[in-house]
Amino acid sequence: MIAITRLFDFPYYQLEKYNLSDALVTKYDGVWQKTSTKEYIDNANSISRALLRLGIQKNDKIALISTSNRTEWNILDIGILQTGAQTIPIYPTIAEEDYEYILNHSEAIYCFVSDIEVFTKLNNIKKNVPNLKEIYSFNEIANCKNWTELLRLGENESNQNEVITRKKEVATDDLATIIYTSGTTGKPKGVMLSHRNIVSNVLDSAPRIPFEAGNSVALSFLPICHIFERMILYLYQYYGVSVYFGESIDKIGVNIKEVKPNVITAVPRLLEKVYESIYAKGAELKGIKKAMFFWAINLGLHYAPYGANGIWYELQLKIARKLIFSKWKVGLGGNLDLMVSGSAALQPRLARVFAAAQIPVMEGYGLSETSPVISVNDMRNKGFKVGTVGKVINNVEVKIAEDGEILCKGPNVMLGYFKDTEKTAKALQNGYFHTGDIGFIDEEGFLKITDRKKEMFKTSGGKYIAPQLIENAMKQSRFIEQIMVIGDGEKMPAAFIQPNFNFIKEWEKIHGIKVGISNDEIVKNLLVIERIQEEIDRLNKKFGNWEQIKRFELTPDIWSIEGGHLTPTLKLKRKIILEKYAQLYAKIYQS
Repeated sequence: MIAITRLFDFPYYQLEKYNLSDALVTKYDGVWQKTSTKEYIDNANSISRALLRLGIQKNDKIALISTSNRTEWNILDIGILQTGAQTIPIYPTIAEEDYEYILNHSEAIYCFVSDIEVFTKLNNIKKNVPNLKEIYSFNEIANCKNWTELLRLGENESNQNEVITRKKEVATDDLATIIYTSGTTGKPKGVMLSHRNIVSNVLDSAPRIPFEAGNSVALSFLPICHIFERMILYLYQYYGVSVYFGESIDKIGVNIKEVKPNVITAVPRLLEKVYESIYAKGAELKGIKKAMFFWAINLGLHYAPYGANGIWYELQLKIARKLIFSKWKVGLGGNLDLMVSGSAALQPRLARVFAAAQIPVMEGYGLSETSPVISVNDMRNKGFKVGTVGKVINNVEVKIAEDGEILCKGPNVMLGYFKDTEKTAKALQNGYFHTGDIGFIDEEGFLKITDRKKEMFKTSGGKYIAPQLIENAMKQSRFIEQIMVIGDGEKMPAAFIQPNFNFIKEWEKIHGIKVGISNDEIVKNLLVIERIQEEIDRLNKKFGNWEQIKRFELTPDIWSIEGGHLTPTLKLKRKIILEKYAQLYAKIYQS
């Protein structure tokens, strides 16, 4: 059996062990098109041969920018890596100036794009990127070279021996990719990950994921440019999982019914939206059906694994699963039995209710700098605990610093930040990566994250505030879509809130009231403000007096990636949000 030491070994391992007819599947013009493991490798080799004919050298950099996950991205990834060059994945949604910065900083000489939108953004700044020789596109675009030109250029196998030689020269400790972190502040940092970093993370995470090897289907839609989804895709290849690529986040509901996956990866915000959608449908029911729905929900919110709630609870749960939760599963394709969540903290209520519905969410933890997985929950062998990010994976060591910061050591820890020795030295001290997260390991060995070190702040009274904990609690309200807790150096915590405008319109209809047509009108409406104050008062009770939100302001904007409020992994860009709402900040603290 092939020993996996470099990223391009994964498809060859899959060919030897599983040889799938549907290794990678993408929808083109409304039709799902399958690529077998052999076709995947053959096309990757064609790309390698073509790149060598273009003069690609070891350690050259090639950028990939795709709006959606697709087969071409994976073929190029392997084709590029086999030549000893490195891939530079870039988020499609970032600003043009960020494209310019990353392409110049990485010294990328070629760039592959998915579609006309990305191509247009790239074309606008191409003149400012002197190293960039050519742009290729996956879709047919006028005045743009197409990636199929390289497939044709690589059809002739006469230089395949050179490809084999280049592959042999790639060592496991060589740089494989540079991941530019989306960054909640400042310019993106280039995280250098070696083949060993990511390969070790795949192999050390694999025992935690309960796949039926060679007989599972995954739906992939989180951005592949993020190391979380990319590492998962290598893991799917390792386990012989057929990977279907979702068309877009907007079409996930449709795609999940078409593909009927066994597994998906998700971020908490997406799971919140799934739950809100299910809850909204339940709220529309009448009579006994509605009563049964909310009885099941209440049961789910009190779920504890491994029969901890006793026999009577388990008997009720069995009934709820048969009558109510089974319909949730059907709505999610019918076969979904595992969701893996990362990127941000998952609300414990969601972990409970989805586990009760037999669609458990295995929450994990990690960073781009750790390739990314440090720990993950696993339902088997009592490895699942609500409110934690699971136990640390094999071959990775975690220790907690005196100030509570989580430190990590292992083969998954990055080589450093590209062209930034100062930041590298700060992040990697005494052999440990300093995560910037605060947490602890409980008596059962489960890791619990309490907050981001740099996001914690002190009020003027000297009390520490952990904003994420408060924000997660507040987002349990259906009236609150997004919230950012503020108050660094101020006398009390406060918040900016983006209301859930869709739900408020439903609430308006149900109660026969008028709250306004535009978002601007809604956020100024006294009935809305009073109702959200009730929600804040109710949820504040979970916190100490010094942590409670004393004032808030509503924003009419929809917080988004495009608007600059959120990173591509849907984390708050705190510094930018503060700048955007400086007037609201002044209103809160000057009054």
